[in-house]
Amino acid sequence: MSNTTRPGDPPGGRRATAVWGIGVSVYFVAVIFRTSLGVAGLDAADRFHVNASALSTFSILQLLVYAGMQIPVGLLVDRLGTKKVLAIGVVLFTAGQLGFAFSPTYGTALASRALLGCGDAMTFISVLRLGSRWFPARRGPLVAQLAGLAGMAGNLVSTLLLARLLHGIGWTAAFAGSALAGVVVFVLLLLFLKDHPEGHEPEPFPHQGAAYVRRQIAASWREPGTRLGLWVHFTTQFPAMVFLLLWGMPFLVEAQGLTRATAGELLTLVVLSNMAVGLVYGQVVARHHGARLPLALGTVGATALLWATTLAYPGEHAPMWLLVVLCTVLGACGPASMLGFDFARPAMTTLFAIGVLLDATGDDYRIAFSSVFVLQALGVSQILRLRSRAARREKERLVASRVSTVHVPA
Repeated sequence: MSNTTRPGDPPGGRRATAVWGIGVSVYFVAVIFRTSLGVAGLDAADRFHVNASALSTFSILQLLVYAGMQIPVGLLVDRLGTKKVLAIGVVLFTAGQLGFAFSPTYGTALASRALLGCGDAMTFISVLRLGSRWFPARRGPLVAQLAGLAGMAGNLVSTLLLARLLHGIGWTAAFAGSALAGVVVFVLLLLFLKDHPEGHEPEPFPHQGAAYVRRQIAASWREPGTRLGLWVHFTTQFPAMVFLLLWGMPFLVEAQGLTRATAGELLTLVVLSNMAVGLVYGQVVARHHGARLPLALGTVGATALLWATTLAYPGEHAPMWLLVVLCTVLGACGPASMLGFDFARPAMTTLFAIGVLLDATGDDYRIAFSSVFVLQALGVSQILRLRSRAARREKERLVASRVSTVHVPA
C-alpha cells in the first residue's frame, strides 16, 4: 500500500486525530449508554415490576429504533453535516439515559430507551464520515477499525464501572451520574469539532428525493453479495448482542448460580475477547480475502457447539471452565460480524423469544436459550445458498473488467 497522499485527500495529522477523537468519544459514550441495561436487567425487572417478556421489550425497542434510523441518519449526515447530527445524537441519548434514571413507570422507561436508541443511531455513521473527511482514503480501514474498538471499550466500561456503580450507589445515581459523560462530550463537540479541514469542503449534496433512495436500496438488494453480507452479520452477531444487551447477567446469576460480581467478570471477558479477536480477524481478512466466509462459519459453528454444551451439561450448573470458554467464543461473534452489516433483526427476535419462553416455562433458561439455534440454522442456510451466487457475480465482474481493459477504444 502506498504511503503517499492522493491529490484532494485530506492531510490527516495531529489535528485530524484530535478532531476525529472527539467524534469517537461521542460514539464511546453512546455505546456505554446502549449496553448499560446489560448489567442492570435484574435491577430493572425489580424496579419496574415486570416479567421477562416486558423486560426484553426495553432492548427490542431500543434496537428497533436504532435499526429504523440508519437510512434517515445517512441522509441527515449528507444534508446537515457531521457536527450537527452528532450534536443531535448526543442530546437524544443523554436525555434517554437521564430519563431512564428517573423513570417512575415502565412506560416512561420504555420511552427513554427509545430516545436513547435514536440518539445512538446517529453516532457511528457520523464518526465514519468524520474519518473520511479528515484522513486520507488509504487510512479508511484503520480509522473504521479503531472506531469499532472504541465502541468495544465503551461496552467494557459498562460491564466494569457501571455495574459497580449500580450496586454501590443505586439505580438513579448510577444512571444519572453516567449521563454526565454525555454532557462532557457535548461541550467538547460544540467547541472543537469541525466537519472537515479548511480547503476540503465537500461538494453540495443535491436533494434526490425518496424515489432515488428507494431505487438505490433496490439496486443494492439485487446484488447477491449484499444479501450474503446481511446474512453473515445476521448469523454471527446476535448471540453476543443478546448476551451483552440483556440476558447474559440473568442467565449467569439465575441459571448458573453465580454472584453478580462473577457474572460481571464473565461479561467483561466477552468484551475483552471481542477486542482481541477483532484485531486478529482484521489482519487475517486484510491478507486473505477468501478467509471471510470460513471465519464467519467457523465462528457460528463454535458458538453453537458451546451453547449446546453449556445448556445440555448434566447437573444444575455448568462448570466455570465451560462458562469461561463460552464467553470467550461469544467474544468472537462481534469480529466475525464485521464481514456483514445486520444484527438488529435477529437480536430483537431472540431477545423477545427468550423473554416469552422464560415466562412460559417458569424461567427455564435451557429451553429459552435454545431459541438461538433456530436463527443460527436459518442464517447458515442462507449463507450457504448465497455464497455461490456472490462468487459467480464477482467472477463475472472480474472477467468484464479484464475485457474492458484489453479492448480499449482507439
